[in-house]
Amino acid sequence: MIAVRLEPDMEAQLAQLAAETGRSKSYYVKEALARYLQDRSDYLLALAALERQEPRTSLAEVRKQLGLEN
Repeated sequence: MIAVRLEPDMEAQLAQLAAETGRSKSYYVKEALARYLQDRSDYLLALAALERQEPRTSLAEVRKQLGLEN
């Protein structure tokens, strides 16, 4: 269990969204946190790979390998 203090305007936006969609405020907070954590994890893993100077493949090369060229 965790408690979070929000700025009044953010709380109002969250409450309005929850009321308009029929979902709970907790639902939206959990969704936002899950997306943030996934994005942050992806970023940190990519940064670590760059720091280790792992080989990279460009998007153009990937598209070519998959036969998705235009």
